[in-house]
Amino acid sequence: MQPDLLNALIQSWPDTLSGHCHLEVALSGGLDSMVLLDLLCRWRDERGGPLVSAVHVHHGISLHADAWLQHCAQQCALRAVALRVERVSLQRHGGESLEAVARTARYAALARSPQQLVALAHHADDQSETALLQLLRGGGVKALAAMPVLRQWQGKWLWRPLLALDRAELAKYARQRSLVWVEDDSNGNAANYLRNYLRLHTLPALRQRIGGLDAKLARSASQMADAASVLDEMAAQDAEHCLSENRLQLPAWQALSAARQRLLLLHWLAKLGWAAPAPAALYDFQRAVLEGEAARLLVPQGQILRYRQQLIPIAWCDEPLPWPLACQPGLSVVTPFGRLEWLWQRGGLSAACTQETMWLRTRVGGEVLPQKVGRVALKKLFQAHAIPALLREAWPLLHNAAGELVAVPGLGVSRACEADGDGWWPLWLPVALPRQGGF
Repeated sequence: MQPDLLNALIQSWPDTLSGHCHLEVALSGGLDSMVLLDLLCRWRDERGGPLVSAVHVHHGISLHADAWLQHCAQQCALRAVALRVERVSLQRHGGESLEAVARTARYAALARSPQQLVALAHHADDQSETALLQLLRGGGVKALAAMPVLRQWQGKWLWRPLLALDRAELAKYARQRSLVWVEDDSNGNAANYLRNYLRLHTLPALRQRIGGLDAKLARSASQMADAASVLDEMAAQDAEHCLSENRLQLPAWQALSAARQRLLLLHWLAKLGWAAPAPAALYDFQRAVLEGEAARLLVPQGQILRYRQQLIPIAWCDEPLPWPLACQPGLSVVTPFGRLEWLWQRGGLSAACTQETMWLRTRVGGEVLPQKVGRVALKKLFQAHAIPALLREAWPLLHNAAGELVAVPGLGVSRACEADGDGWWPLWLPVALPRQGGF
C-alpha cells in the first residue's frame, strides 16, 4: 500500500504560505482535481489545515459540461466546500486555438478568486507533457521551465502541491478512497491536440526507452527556471532605466544589446499581461524600430507602436468610442481609450476660450486647424507629429460649445484660441483602440 499522499501534500506547503488560512481549489471534476480536493479537505478536517473553497469553470465546450458542473456541486456539498461557478464565453481572436482561449478564460476566472491562494492539481505527468510540448513549440528558457510549485501571479499565489506525484499514484489514491470523477471526452483526441498525442503515444514510448524520464525532464525544467529567474532580474533592472509611465523610452532601450532589447520587450509584455509574440515577429519589430521605420508589434491583447522616441502599448477595447464627451480645462478626463491631461504652458488655450464647457468629439474628415500661417489639414498635422496611422481615427478633437474646432490634443491649438502667454494645453495619452476584425 502506497504511503498516504496527505503527508506529501502537507510537506509541499511552502513556508512562504504560512499565515494563509483559506485557499480555493480549481476543480474540473476530473481525477486530478478530485484527488486534490479530497486531500485538502482531509488536511482541513484531520490536521487543522486551511479552509477550503472551490471554483469550477464552465466553458460550455463539451456536451457534458452541465453534468460536470453538477458533479462538482455534489462533491463539494458532501465535503462542506463552498463552490464558486464561473461560466465563460469563449471567443477566438487572431487565429488563437480553442484550447488556448479556454486556458486564458480559466486563468481569468482564477484571477477573480476572492482568496489570495489558489491550488491547482497539476502533477508530474503534466510537468513532463508541458516541458516537452514547449520544446516542440520552440519555446524559450521561461517556457521550458514549465510549471513551478509556487508562483506569484496577479496578486495571488498559485500552488501546485501534486507536482512531485505522477498520475498513477493519484489514480491509486483515488481508488483507495473510492473517489468519483468525470472523464473529459477530449482527452482521448490525439489527432487534434498535440498535448494528448504526447500523453497517449510519445511519452509512453520514451518512458520505455529512457529510465527516469520524468525526473530528468523535471530536472531540466528546474534548471531552466533558475536561468529564467536570472533573466527576469536582468530585465527588471533594464526596465527601471527604460520604462517611464509604462512607455519604453527608445534612447535607453537602443543602448542595450540586441538580446537584452528583445528580453526587455518580452518582460514588458508579460508585465502588461499580454501574450508573447512569435520569435519572427519580435525580430521584425526590433529591426523596424532600430531602422526608424513605422513599427508595430501585434499580439491578441493589443499592439506596441512607435510614437516619437517611445514605444507605447495600445490595447484592444471592445467598448464603443465615448465621444462626444464634455470636459473642463484643467480637469483630467479618463476613458477606456486614454486620458486627457492639461498642461499649463506657453501656447495653450487662452482664458477667453476656456470659460465654457468644451467637447471631445470624433474625427469626421475634412477638419482643418487654423495656425499662425494658414490652415492645416488634420492629416498633415498628424504626419508632422509622427502619429501612427492606427491612432488617428480614434484621436479625439477638442471643440467649443459652438462646435468649432479649438485644438487637437497634444498636437496644436487654433490660432484664434491661442493665449499670448501661458494657457491650458490639452494632451491626449492613448492606451486603447476599438478592436479590429480578426483580433
